[in-house]
Amino acid sequence: MMESHKVVVTGLSAITSLGHDADTVFEELLAGKCGIGKLTLFDPNDYKPVPQIASEVRDFDVSNFWKPPEGREEGVGFVASEYDRYIHFAMAAATTCLKDGGLDTTTLNPYRFGCNIASGAGGIGKLESNCRALFYEGEDKVTGPDALGVSNTASQVVAMEFGAGGPNANYVSACASGTHAIGEAFRSIKLGQADVMLAGGTEACITPLTISGFNSMRAMCNTANDDPQKASRPFDANRAGFVMGEGAGVLLLESEEHAKARGARIYCELAGYAANCDAFHITAPHPEGEGMSACLLGALNSANLKPESVGYINAHGTSTPLNDKFETLAYRVAFGDHADKIKVSSTKGAIGHLLGAAGGVEATVCVKALQQQEVPPTINYETPDPDCDLDYVPNEKFVFEESSPLEVAMSDNLGFGGHNAALVFKRYVE
Repeated sequence: MMESHKVVVTGLSAITSLGHDADTVFEELLAGKCGIGKLTLFDPNDYKPVPQIASEVRDFDVSNFWKPPEGREEGVGFVASEYDRYIHFAMAAATTCLKDGGLDTTTLNPYRFGCNIASGAGGIGKLESNCRALFYEGEDKVTGPDALGVSNTASQVVAMEFGAGGPNANYVSACASGTHAIGEAFRSIKLGQADVMLAGGTEACITPLTISGFNSMRAMCNTANDDPQKASRPFDANRAGFVMGEGAGVLLLESEEHAKARGARIYCELAGYAANCDAFHITAPHPEGEGMSACLLGALNSANLKPESVGYINAHGTSTPLNDKFETLAYRVAFGDHADKIKVSSTKGAIGHLLGAAGGVEATVCVKALQQQEVPPTINYETPDPDCDLDYVPNEKFVFEESSPLEVAMSDNLGFGGHNAALVFKRYVE
């Protein structure tokens, strides 16, 4: 008979434009703050007419979190400072997460300790710079251990740093990548293949190519360059596309037995996960919400929970016309009349869209919501849309009463290509 273990969350991290740790980011979200501003990582005037705003991680120095050895070994070509920014975010998030969880990784069986840190685009910044170097300066100017920008390097580097010899994978499923990484880590522990997993997503896509590419698909907001903090407005009738964000979110997952044996603080239980595909269109979600609604119900079924148990959903909520409309429809299909009783909010109005890292950060938000019994608002919600008719917690946080606490929270993400993934978190009961 196959093993089945309860999976719990014991550590959190979040690196976004609103802060470099989970507590700070969550409190800023509750306060309705916005981290979107003018682009500074490159000069957008060199690449007109791209959007000139983004949700950048400011004042970030990886050496505050990680001090790897510098210098090249002969024939190896290794200089840690040459790693792409998305790897720096991953290392900072993993380090912060382990510290929050009070876990000394040297005490672990390395082959029972794994790492799934996803990225949708990987080291795209490094790839762009190396292309420029190759084309204009020559092959000897191509640098970095991740010279090709491959997206699995972050998970590798974290594993090497902390000795994680267990399951290790990067899931590349566009904006669902981080949620897939967490869900598959959940399965590794659930099925007895690991005791401990670091799981989440990291992304550093504020680059000329990435922003120009998404803008060419008409997915980005390019009408609010003069008012950045109002640009991302999920579920609002005047939404006009997403704003690019960057950062990382990583969770520390453990089997209940392992967490209790070491006396860990347990935030909540990760109770369910599901993933599927619309198999419909390369960019547009299914117009009837079929794929996501089936995914939500599948996640609840894996957690042995009914739709009526859900009190909060951190929505994908990208602020694009199609996503917000069809995601709302998916909730109505999955939850029926109960959809009107669920608090639904999108944090992308505050921190932008972190692509492959979105699921990691948004899962952290769900865990903090269960811990503090508060959910962050959907900011910039001003004009209701008849196609988006749920309770989106507009502009002000919602606090659950002691007599009616939040017991179950969900996070879902939809990726280009029709990728759907959903997680179910519940209050921990021994």
